[in-house]
Amino acid sequence: MGKRLKISVIFVVLALLLSACAQNGSKTASDGYKYNHELNVIDDNYRTYYEVFVYSFCDSNGDGIGDLNGLISKLDYISDMGFNGIWLMPIMPSTTYHKYDVIDYYSIDKQYGTLDDFKRLIEECNKRGIKVIIDLVLNHTSTQNEWFKSAVSALEKGQDSKYIGWYNFQKGKPASDTWHKAGNSEWCYEAKFWEGMPDLNLGNEELRAEIEKIAKFWLDLGVGGFRLDAAKEYYSGNSEKNIEVLKWFTDYCKSVKKDCYLVAEVWDGFSAFSKYYQSGIDSLFNFSFGQATGKITTTLNMAGSANSAKSYADALCFAQKTFLSYNPNAIDAPFFTNHDTGRAAGYFSYNADKIKLAWGMNLTMSGSAFVYYGEEIGMTGSGRDENKRAPMFWSNSNKEGMTNPPPNMETQENHFAPVDEQLKDNTSILNYVKRAIRLRNENPELARGILTIIPLEDEETCAVLKSYDNSSIIVVYNLSETEKQVTIKKSDFAYDGIRGYLSVNSQEPNLDGETLTMPAYAIVILK
Repeated sequence: MGKRLKISVIFVVLALLLSACAQNGSKTASDGYKYNHELNVIDDNYRTYYEVFVYSFCDSNGDGIGDLNGLISKLDYISDMGFNGIWLMPIMPSTTYHKYDVIDYYSIDKQYGTLDDFKRLIEECNKRGIKVIIDLVLNHTSTQNEWFKSAVSALEKGQDSKYIGWYNFQKGKPASDTWHKAGNSEWCYEAKFWEGMPDLNLGNEELRAEIEKIAKFWLDLGVGGFRLDAAKEYYSGNSEKNIEVLKWFTDYCKSVKKDCYLVAEVWDGFSAFSKYYQSGIDSLFNFSFGQATGKITTTLNMAGSANSAKSYADALCFAQKTFLSYNPNAIDAPFFTNHDTGRAAGYFSYNADKIKLAWGMNLTMSGSAFVYYGEEIGMTGSGRDENKRAPMFWSNSNKEGMTNPPPNMETQENHFAPVDEQLKDNTSILNYVKRAIRLRNENPELARGILTIIPLEDEETCAVLKSYDNSSIIVVYNLSETEKQVTIKKSDFAYDGIRGYLSVNSQEPNLDGETLTMPAYAIVILK
């Protein structure tokens, strides 16, 4: 009798343990999420890019500075997050930590590794379906670049040199603090950003021929395209000339590699940067939706009809319509933050729900979306540039791969857990971003769809139809702090049910007939 009782007790305990494990396992695996679909990743120029500052990302050799081999060691992490593109900030030899002053356009900075390391990076990225684009700085070089050194040497000696025409030199000192003395000569050179970065004369045909050689060199190495720095300053204040430069460079790169992807930084207002699509370039960073003053932040932080969910949907549609009017093949490049802006966590006073929702809004925009490293865990960084480029926060306990801060970086206090801890937390910022990217990879309409507004009565909610390749999805946003009910008629917009959703707190949406109940700060896809 006692033996049978012991066996019964053991079975009861085992049953309870199995039940608990099943419940916990279910929560760990998906946290109740039941809308996973097969991936449908298309190999084109609509991608989700991860912007990497190699210096601060991952160190493979223990010198405290990130390098290409460190990046290679983290490719599985990047791929598992769902990214199928990487934008590398400058990797060429330079005198500075940020490397936007290029000494040699045909090499890799020794701090980061070698050309062989770079080739291996491309090879490993190709295995994972990741396209790599690199920063190409055409507005200026370093004063230590041989082109500039040769030009200044010739001017000092009163000799001629083709390199003189590659820069903007003027005899005497113009009444402007953007002109600086060229060595011991009577000449000055233009450098709008800093005296260590002399501006190039992009109208010079010999220089253009050299730039074409540079582009081909990297494209032949397997680079998928370029991020073009400071395109507004090629000819400061002259958008027509800047557009002509972008057209020339775009046409050349496409002639070498048809699927080459180009995205330019034109840091300006919406109407100003939109016109640059006339160049035929693939993408322009959408500054109107990103950063602390952009549409996403103001929509979440400010009241009034001008910042309502309805106004957000209107802005999405207006932006797409404008871009396509200049270039029918335009691919928007939505980003929320980058290396020049403060990090998103500070925009919302470290409110995790708003941080998540902001990334949900960014990652459901059409085009090629960009995420700056560390934003997927809510890293801290504002003020001086070094603060915005802090070491990637991989772990509190395992320091392998962790880098030293850039020189002059002020202490940054991260308010959220590192990567290794957030990976285990289904409600973390990281897993929210991962889910958002998964939705992009399941639904090609998200990135490629042509937008149509679906009118809703409540201005704190909005909905858009996205149509691509004879398929449509509906993206519904609840941008309020409270639960909302939304009705969308199936007779007007054919859909069967919920395709997927993003929730800041694991609460699920519910569709009852045509009535969709949405948790606070939720985004739901219907199909």
